[in-house]
Amino acid sequence: MTHDSTHHAKVIDHATGTAKVGHEWDGIEELDTPLPRWWLWTFYATVVFALVYVVLYPAIPMLHSASAGTLGWSSRGVLADEVAHEKAEHQGVRDAIAATPIEALAADPALQRAAIEGGHAAFKVNCVQCHGAGAAGAKGYPNLNDDDWLWGGDLSAIQQTLVNGIRQPGNDATRSSLMPSFGKDGILTPAQVQDVVSHIRVLSKQDPASASSRRGAQIYADNCAVCHGANGEGNRSVGAPKLSDKIWLYGGDRASLVGTVTNAHAGVMPAWTGRLDPVTIKMLAVYVHSLGGGEAAPAPAAPAATPTAGAAQ
Repeated sequence: MTHDSTHHAKVIDHATGTAKVGHEWDGIEELDTPLPRWWLWTFYATVVFALVYVVLYPAIPMLHSASAGTLGWSSRGVLADEVAHEKAEHQGVRDAIAATPIEALAADPALQRAAIEGGHAAFKVNCVQCHGAGAAGAKGYPNLNDDDWLWGGDLSAIQQTLVNGIRQPGNDATRSSLMPSFGKDGILTPAQVQDVVSHIRVLSKQDPASASSRRGAQIYADNCAVCHGANGEGNRSVGAPKLSDKIWLYGGDRASLVGTVTNAHAGVMPAWTGRLDPVTIKMLAVYVHSLGGGEAAPAPAAPAATPTAGAAQ
């Protein structure tokens, strides 16, 4: 008994008056210093807070969700409420934009400014991935800041492109053009491809005329002029790019042009109908039009003259 009571008796450190835990490592002993009361009460408070939080808020992870909490609060719900509030706050402006023909928005500077701002916001979410933050584009993705357009740069043309996309599968109204792969499909020999590229580089004022370009001129007339025009002026009705300038979608150097003529490109832009609401698409069109290359609406075609009685005779 004496041995057991001596073994379990606390040993006090005389320097501090604190009991020792009875462990020793290489002559170093550990003191059994009690935790400060403020620390203990703080710890107890955090335990109580955690228990209350688990009951009131989503906290316990489960297979497909988490515990809902008795308050019914969720971050998704807060976001939905904020989005709904923002929509309600701007609904009047959106209704006004929806009711105004896109060509008439410029007559109301405040409404047009709101449309540009809304389009800019939509562009940053949906379009920068391809066209870049500054809309300068990249290889295969058009620069939207210049005045070089495949399908037209007036408001209605831009809106039509956004609505139906480019080569959008399953959309009969989509913008679509098809350039043959002249080299890959065997329509032209490699030597003929080189000659027609020489002619294109003369049209774009990159190279002087040569024997190769003169041979290529006839090849171009037989195969390319029907879409791109006799002088490379392009044709927006079929989405054929202009070849007489120095703006290129896939590059205008010889190697890039040879690649394009040999293996034609067919880039795809999604149709935004169904992805974005009509008002957002309209605002996007106004924003793109405002970037610097937007064009005025084409003049309406003159009505055909009605023959007079005398002319009919």
